[in-house]
Parts: sequence; C-alpha cells; structure tokens
Amino acid sequence: MKKHNNLTFFSIILILILGFTYSCKNLKQAKEEPYVVMLSVDGFRWDYPDKVPTPNLDYIAENGVKAKSLKPSFPTKTFPNHYSMATGLYPDHHGIVLNSFYDEEMDKYYEIRNREAVENPDFYEGEPIWVTAENQDVISASYFWVGSEAAVNGVSPTYWKKYDHYFPFEQRIDSVIAWLQLPEKERPHLILWYIHEPDNIGHRFGPDSKEIENCVVYLDSLIGVFITKIEELPYNDKINIIVTSDHGMCSISKDRTVYLQDYVDKKWIDIIQGYNPNYNIKAKDEFYDTLYAVLKTIPHIKAWKNTEVPEKFHYGTHPRVMDFVVLADSSWSIRLEGEKAKDGGTHGYDNTNTDMHAIFYAYGPDFKKGYFQNTFNNVDLYPLIANILDLEPARIDGKFENVKMMLVE
Repeated sequence: MKKHNNLTFFSIILILILGFTYSCKNLKQAKEEPYVVMLSVDGFRWDYPDKVPTPNLDYIAENGVKAKSLKPSFPTKTFPNHYSMATGLYPDHHGIVLNSFYDEEMDKYYEIRNREAVENPDFYEGEPIWVTAENQDVISASYFWVGSEAAVNGVSPTYWKKYDHYFPFEQRIDSVIAWLQLPEKERPHLILWYIHEPDNIGHRFGPDSKEIENCVVYLDSLIGVFITKIEELPYNDKINIIVTSDHGMCSISKDRTVYLQDYVDKKWIDIIQGYNPNYNIKAKDEFYDTLYAVLKTIPHIKAWKNTEVPEKFHYGTHPRVMDFVVLADSSWSIRLEGEKAKDGGTHGYDNTNTDMHAIFYAYGPDFKKGYFQNTFNNVDLYPLIANILDLEPARIDGKFENVKMMLVE
C-alpha cells in the first residue's frame, strides 16, 4: 500500500511538472503571436489632424493610443530619422548623419538617390529592429523603410521592396495585406512600411496651405482603407497598428533667406554636405579658424564646432559630421551658390521646435484603449516594438520606460 502511495505521489508530481512546462510553452507561444505593423507617413506634423477632420486617426485614438507628439532626432531630416526609428539610436550613433554625406574612411558619398550607396551596408551602423527580429526567429518585412535595402550586419528582412517613389499608395496597402495573408509559417510578424506624403506637399506649398489640408484628408482615408482590410483578417485581434512619421514641417519664405556665399569664401571649404536648413562643413586646414569665426557672425544661423554642439542634439561625435554644424534659425533658410530662395516649407531645424514634431497613433491588443501619451522621442519606438514582440533588444539610446505606460499590463 505504501509503495502504491509513493507511485501515486510521484505520478502527481510528474503531471504537475509536465503541466507547468506545457503552460510555459503556451505562454511563450502566446507572447510570440502579436504582430506589429508600423506605417510612416513622411512629414506628417503632429497638429495636422487639428486642421481638418481625420475620422480614421480619431478611430485609432479612441480605440488605442494618441501621443501629443513624437519628437524626432536631430537633424530633423527623413533618412536620419527613419533609421533612428528603426534602430533606437540617434543619428550620431547609427551613422546616417544627414540625408547625404561623405565618409572619409570609405572615401564614398551617401546620397539618398544613389542606388549603390543606399544598398551599401557599410554606411549603416546599429541594429535595425528587423535584424533584431530575424536573429530571434521572427519574420519581418519592410516596404521602402530606410536601411532595409541593405543587408545590415549581413541580415535583411525576409520580405523587402526596392524603393519606387511612384508606386501607388493603394497598391502599397494591398502588398502589406498580402504579406499578412501568407501561410502562418511564412507570415511576417513585423512590418514597416512607408508613404512619402504629406512631405512633398508640405515642401511645395507649406504646412498651412489648403493643399496640405487636402492631402491630410486623403491620407486619412487611405488609413481608413488599411484599417478596414486589417480588421477583415481572421486574426486581426493579434495585430498592433502604429501610424507615425519622421518629422514635421516649418513655413519658410524667400524673405527669410541667408546666402552663405555672401559671408564665406568657398576656397575656405573642403567639403560641405546637407540641404537647407542645415549643413555640415569640413574646412581646409589653413582656413579652419577663419571659417569658424565668420560662421559665428552670420545672422539668423547657428554654427558650432563638432565638439561644441549642444548636448540636447546628441550630435557631433561621428566622423561623418565633420568640423562644423550649421543650422538656420527656425523658419529661416540657408542657400548655397546657385540656389534660389523659395517659399513653402522645410524641416531639419532644432528638434525642440514643435513644428518639427510628428504624429503617433497606435491600437491593438497590446495598447491601452483611449490613452493619451505625452511627447516622447522617436528612438523609443525600437524598445516599444521589441517589447511587444518579446525580442531581446540591442544596445540603444531609446528607453522603454518612456513608453511602457501606453501598453496594457
């Protein structure tokens, strides 16, 4: 009888152990089930939804999270910020320091329209979220996201597209949905995708124009189409949707233009890189002090040695930044020789200027409902996504504690 009781006791223990192991396995599987689909609508300023009706963004806010704004990294340009969103690193730490720049060690230029440069992994430092995912057996996909056309650290997303500026937005939606309709074992759980408006309209007509209002209404309707298609999927309750942007937009005028050649002799400059309103400059050695002294006197711009850039910008240590960082005052323009002054809009300014801030909306099973999030940094997007997908993050500048309150416990 005693022997029988011992067998019963050990049988119960074995059942409990097996049950606990099975439960842990199920919990792990459940944690791996969520999806994150993040859309960036380029140049979508944080306050555009206050200008016109945006019922579909309002729907996301009511059923999920809306942030006051998303603070971009400096410089507030497209390529540095999309790669910061992907890596959780400031541009100074991931190497895409401007839309276009020169790398002295590589003796190569990075240009956003240079196909060879864009696909060269040597330009990209840090670890994009899709690399983190792929290395931890989570299938990822990218539709035109900066950096995804290069095999960073030898890894590419399972699915990715070569950039085609003219590919219709509606078909981009269909392609993302097609990825989400793949068989379960082939289906990406992380998707990053991109639309290049309203940035172009903002540049041409300015952020306060009727054209911007019309564009925002159109983009909101596209987001509505996307939401509808997502909610038709049988596992829509596992999909987290993020709609965000890389930066905002500031009004500029021909009357607020500084022409650099009016102050600086081009023979003093070895290399100048960038676009209005910010440039990085390498001086010829013999004119270093002269150039710096003159730059400091030019009205309506700021100029710093790379070692003196304000700490708030987290910028200046990367060799690609070169000797001097030059930045126009907000709403002012810097033009080089041969360039025409323009009205309209631009970005690249001080990232504490709220005109540079972007939108952030999110909803899905991991987000609270009807939650208002204070402004946070775009480098915090990486740890947010990593947490939802249960990924071990790489070393980053972003902080999960800045965004964890928007998630359900």
